[in-house]
Amino acid sequence: MSEIPMSRSAEPLVRVRGLSTRLGDKVIFDGLDLDIPRGSITAVMGPSGTGKTTLLKHITGQMRPDAGEVWVDGSNVPTLGRDALFALRERIGYLFQNSALLTDFDVFENVAFPLRQHARLPEELVRNIVLTKLQAVGLRGAARLMPSELSGGMARRVALARAIVFDPMLILYDEPFVGLDPIALNQVLKLIRTLNQTLGITSILVAHELSAVRRVADRVHLLANGKIVAAGAPDELARGESDWTKQFFGGEADGPVPFHYPAGDYAHDLGFDGSAA
Repeated sequence: MSEIPMSRSAEPLVRVRGLSTRLGDKVIFDGLDLDIPRGSITAVMGPSGTGKTTLLKHITGQMRPDAGEVWVDGSNVPTLGRDALFALRERIGYLFQNSALLTDFDVFENVAFPLRQHARLPEELVRNIVLTKLQAVGLRGAARLMPSELSGGMARRVALARAIVFDPMLILYDEPFVGLDPIALNQVLKLIRTLNQTLGITSILVAHELSAVRRVADRVHLLANGKIVAAGAPDELARGESDWTKQFFGGEADGPVPFHYPAGDYAHDLGFDGSAA
């Protein structure tokens, strides 16, 4: 019996296969496989320096791997030409870790910036789109404030309004919870969930805060040693019995991720021949 083809809606929006990347002598990804279902909120967690932000750069085509495939909505990103890659990026929103607002522009112009750069629209339509996105994040009344006048939480919400200005199919969040007070954190968590549900967006979060991730993510992938070492629902991983989950979610100083960075013989570095007591 022939296999029934999978419908596009049932396919993962992001599908990574055999991803291998080196930066100098360091192996970042070693045959990484990963699926991101459509309409989901998926968190990618792991120790610092394991390539979480680098993974986002592969998804957007900012970096090309040494080997492997990165499929986004049916397109293998590393093989795309310039025009096709730019067209794909217009369908992907990106929330930068530091919000990356343009300091010389007010809130309105920060959100309008992608429209002015990539679309030729009448000014009235630009105005309506921007105000609609600011209303969605609760900041329409702050349209004429400068970035210096915003709190950290407000800046993050302005950046989110800018990220959704093209009604993307996918939003990438790079450490969206860093530096937020409890009120601002709750506001951002609510926005991520609401936008996913109302707009049908797929979201990928890079984050370290398990308590926040547990409240918003459908699934967590734990990245370490160039591969996914554990995956599952947030509560399931938090109770995991593997050495990786125990160390990462338990906050232990030593384990699969060692406390000491690889080094040569200690006695030799101190000038001893190794025979001294």
